[in-house]
Amino acid sequence: MQVFEDAALLSLIGGVLTLLVLASSVGWLLSRRVTSGPGRATVANINARIRAWWVMAVLFMIAIATGAAGSILLFCFISFLALREFVTLARTKPGDHRALFWSFFVVTPLQYYLVWIQWYGLFSILIPVWVSILLAIRTALAGDTESFLERTATNQWGLMICVYFLSYTPALLMLRIPGFANQNAKLMFFLVLVTQLSDVLQYVWGKSIGKRRIAPAISPNKTWEGLIGGVVCTTAIGAGLWWATPFAPGAAALMALMATIMGFAGGLIMSAIKRDRGVKDYGSLIEGHGGVLDRIDSLCFAAPVFFHLTRFFYAP
Repeated sequence: MQVFEDAALLSLIGGVLTLLVLASSVGWLLSRRVTSGPGRATVANINARIRAWWVMAVLFMIAIATGAAGSILLFCFISFLALREFVTLARTKPGDHRALFWSFFVVTPLQYYLVWIQWYGLFSILIPVWVSILLAIRTALAGDTESFLERTATNQWGLMICVYFLSYTPALLMLRIPGFANQNAKLMFFLVLVTQLSDVLQYVWGKSIGKRRIAPAISPNKTWEGLIGGVVCTTAIGAGLWWATPFAPGAAALMALMATIMGFAGGLIMSAIKRDRGVKDYGSLIEGHGGVLDRIDSLCFAAPVFFHLTRFFYAP
């Protein structure tokens, strides 16, 4: 699909750029008007997030513009960085090195190669079945049984979240939806936009009116007000973007609702892992956001559910 020949996709890109310009303008005005110490710190954090959003949005749009190859390469690279962040939080030993080598340099590119050649059968079971068994065998053959369960589980869970789950985002390109041929990039755009907007809107609503914490021991900044406000707004936006998807307005709302709920659950799970490891962020690569995994945690958990719902109902 040629991006410049698809009016709906161009509209989506234009809408995102407009939002970023608006956000940058508001951030600049706030930096001029807010004078209190805590207020300036909050504004500085917001502006750092906006700058990071510009970079991430441009990279994603370039990937969309370059077609399936660009999208698959981008998400493969993101998976590599995310897996690196995940693994560095865990204790590893020399007996894990060969299994980790296979995880990074064989399994990750192979998973995305299966997306490229559209081999759904092997794509859907490679990591949860074959790789889970083979890597456990590889680690056992190293002969080091100390913390074996923890080390093996870390490697396998990292592959599931950072590679398997996330790979379902570009895998949307392999779906054959009647009446929607060669337009799947818009479906991928819809998923990414909805999940990321949900994170932003939950943050905004939580900062504005949030009082009742959902799980203070795991994520003290997540509130019921933020969750409800973010989910309701994002669901409404998803319904309004039905024209860019194969869904009717009501179905688009339901798909957006499911994506936002799964995204929230994913963020909560990943926060629990960080608390267990005693860290605030998975990394520091993205200014204002922490690490790569901090930014894509909601997408990782929303993508496989969104893919399978779309495949079940729209791709017979």
